[in-house]
Amino acid sequence: MIGWDAVAFRLAAGYDLCYHHGLELVFADPAYVACPTAFQDPVFRAPTPEEAAAVARRLGGTPPVLVAFEADAGGPQPVTCLIAAATLDVVTGTVLRHRPERLAPGERVTERVAP
Repeated sequence: MIGWDAVAFRLAAGYDLCYHHGLELVFADPAYVACPTAFQDPVFRAPTPEEAAAVARRLGGTPPVLVAFEADAGGPQPVTCLIAAATLDVVTGTVLRHRPERLAPGERVTERVAP
């Protein structure tokens, strides 16, 4: 997880998240998030009918986007994660976790780096 507020819930993906990442899943207007703050190796799948019904009951209706996945959160078994939101955007491109002297074309700096 790279960031979360009332506007967006962002997941970052890459082979070395210490320095940069190359893919973000941006869930706009998150209405329901059930996942640990740190996890790795998510395996995405369609939500089960039971999961979809449970989230719909909590929210008072069916969300426009509902994503389910299993992930390694450091325990003995994978954890099930659910995210409901208004929209989902997949953003690609190099996102640095440090501020370089100059950015290459297509690069950007994560919002969590101080100016």
